[in-house]
Amino acid sequence: MSAWVYILASKPGGTLYVGVTNDLVRRTFEHRQSLVEGFTKRYAVKTLVYYEEHDTVLLAIQREKNVKHWPREWKIDLIASMNPDWRDLYPEIVR
Repeated sequence: MSAWVYILASKPGGTLYVGVTNDLVRRTFEHRQSLVEGFTKRYAVKTLVYYEEHDTVLLAIQREKNVKHWPREWKIDLIASMNPDWRDLYPEIVR
């Protein structure tokens, strides 16, 4: 079963959130609709700006933990490697 590591942003260059899920569409929708209590709801972090797929949940969890501990600059570089314009990637994953 695959799993996803994803990064949400409040705006380009704004507040970031790193998460992991086994259903990227559902989880991103929950964040966008403020259905998830906590950090993303409190700080309006709703825009999917980065994601990557992993073969197993354990690999995804380890990657999430690693990325969460990175300096902010590294996270920004990771986003820019996939999405230099910080566009909302949600429409691409719901097709």
